[in-house]
Amino acid sequence: MTILRNIFSLIGLFSVIVFFMLVYKMEPAYHIFNNFDEKALETYTKLATDILETGNAAEATVWKTKVQKGLVAEDVEDAMRSVANEHNIKNVGELPLSRQVEAMSGKPFRYMKIFMFCNALTAAKMVDYSDAFSAYLPCRVTLLEDKQGQLWLYSLNMDLMIHGGSPLPAELKQEALKVKIIIQNIMARGASGEF
Repeated sequence: MTILRNIFSLIGLFSVIVFFMLVYKMEPAYHIFNNFDEKALETYTKLATDILETGNAAEATVWKTKVQKGLVAEDVEDAMRSVANEHNIKNVGELPLSRQVEAMSGKPFRYMKIFMFCNALTAAKMVDYSDAFSAYLPCRVTLLEDKQGQLWLYSLNMDLMIHGGSPLPAELKQEALKVKIIIQNIMARGASGEF
């Protein structure tokens, strides 16, 4: 019994030492993280959870919305264009990738079209804040037919850009949140075919 108690004591002592070493090592990171946006921890926790759940980093960094049964691609496209107009965000380009794949391969390919939406003034403010934000521009929404024939809408999850680091200046953050709401509205109403 004494040997067992001593083993448990050593395990306990080892655990306490490891805990304090981790606290010591993590303390500088904690101070840095403490200066991040108030939703940074929540954002990174969700990202990590999604990556562990799916095993796919791309899957974890997008929003996806299932298109209502019975709708065809044209219904979704018309609805998205209408919603974008309503929110005064410009449809600055469309890439019919499935047609390009078919033209290059000579074989049919499932439906895939990328829409690019942008508010140029907000984009300019984002790039003035950080040139790296140019990689997020314009906001893209992909209309994609999965391998079972179901249509989906995909877009990059903007939460990392908005909340993932030091807080954005208040006015810029409000603009970014507004664009996030608009893109999610375009996706939701496009998926339901609602004009």
